[in-house]
Amino acid sequence: MTVPPDLAPEITVVAEPASTTVAIRGQVTIYSLSAVQAQLANLPEGPDVSLDLTQVTRLDTAGAWLVTTLREKITARGAGFEVRGLAPEAQSFLDSVEKAMPHPEAASDERKTIADLVAGIGAAVVGAVSLLLSLLGYFGMFLARLARAFRHPREFRLTALVHHCEEVGLKAVPIVALMAFLIGVVLAFQGASQLRQFGAEVFVVDLIAVSILRELGILLTSIIVAGRTASAFTAAIGSMKMREEIDAMRTLGLDPAMTLFVPRILALLLMLPILGLIADIAGLFGGALMAWVELGISPAMFQTRLVEGTDVSHFLAGVIKAPVFALIIGVIGCRSGMQVQSNAESLGQMTSKAVVMAIFSVIVADAAFSIFFAQIGF
Repeated sequence: MTVPPDLAPEITVVAEPASTTVAIRGQVTIYSLSAVQAQLANLPEGPDVSLDLTQVTRLDTAGAWLVTTLREKITARGAGFEVRGLAPEAQSFLDSVEKAMPHPEAASDERKTIADLVAGIGAAVVGAVSLLLSLLGYFGMFLARLARAFRHPREFRLTALVHHCEEVGLKAVPIVALMAFLIGVVLAFQGASQLRQFGAEVFVVDLIAVSILRELGILLTSIIVAGRTASAFTAAIGSMKMREEIDAMRTLGLDPAMTLFVPRILALLLMLPILGLIADIAGLFGGALMAWVELGISPAMFQTRLVEGTDVSHFLAGVIKAPVFALIIGVIGCRSGMQVQSNAESLGQMTSKAVVMAIFSVIVADAAFSIFFAQIGF
C-alpha cells in the first residue's frame, strides 16, 4: 500500500549501549502500518527499547496493534519495553487493544488429584442445587402471581391464555395423536410376537392398556410438549429480553411474571391433561387395530377385555402426572428465557438447555411417580 506523503510518519532511532530510543512523529494508522513495520524490523536486539509517541498526532486500532506486537516481541527476548508520551485517552485506547489481543493458553501438565476430583463433584452439586433453588423460586413466583390474578381478575390476560392454549394444545394434537397411535401399534405388534409363544395373545390388551394409560401416553406426550413448548417459551421470552422489551414492560409498570409466565404455564396446566387423554385414546386405537390385524382380536372383544381387565387406577395414575409435568416444562421454559443474555448465541444455548432440562426433568419425575405409586400400591 502506498502511503500518502502527508500521512507518512517520521521515525528516529537512537541506539545507545544501555537502551534504544524510538521516536515516532506523525500518524500511526493502517495507512502507514507497513512502512512503520519495515523501519522497526531492524531494531537492535540487545538493549531495552523506549518508544516515544509524544509527537504522534493520530493512533488508530492498527497502530495500537503495532505497538502491542512490538512490546510482545521485545519482552519475549528478555529486554524491557516502555511507551512514553501518550495522552491519557490514547493510553486508555492502547490498553484496551492490548487486553483484546488473543493470547494462547498454555496446556496444563498438572495431574488432577483426588482433591481436584472431589472439588469438581462439589462444584457440580452446588450448581445443581442452585439450579433447583432457582426453579423453585420461579415456581413460587408463578404461584404468587396466580394468587394475585384471583384477587385482581382485571390484571389477568385471558386473551393471552387462549392464545397459548391454542399454541400449546391445539397445534400439538396431530403430532401427539400420531405418536401415540404408532406407539400403540408397536406395543401390540411386539407384544403379540412374544405372547404368541405361550398362547396368551389375549393378554396383549392388558399390556397395551397398562402401558399406554399408566406410563407411555402421558410420558411421551410430555416429552413432545417439552420439545415444542419449552423451546418456544425460551425463544419468545429470551428474544424479548434481548430487545429489552422486558425492561420496557417494567418501565411501563407491567409485571413480566404476570404478563409472560402465568398465561404460558397455566395454558400448559390446562392443555397437557387433555393432550394426555388424546394420546391414550390414539394409543388404544392403534393397539386395537394392530391386535385385530395381527391376532384376530375383534374391536368388540378388545373393548370387552379392556373394560373388564383394566382398572381405572391406571388411567388416574397417568392423569395425576400431567399437571406436575406441565409445571416442570413451563417453569423451566420461562426460567431459561429469563437467563438469555444480549446476544443470539446465548439465546440458542438456553433454548437447547431448556429442551434437554425439561425432558430430563420429566423423565426423573415419572420415575419418582412410579416408585411412589409402587410403594403405596396404587
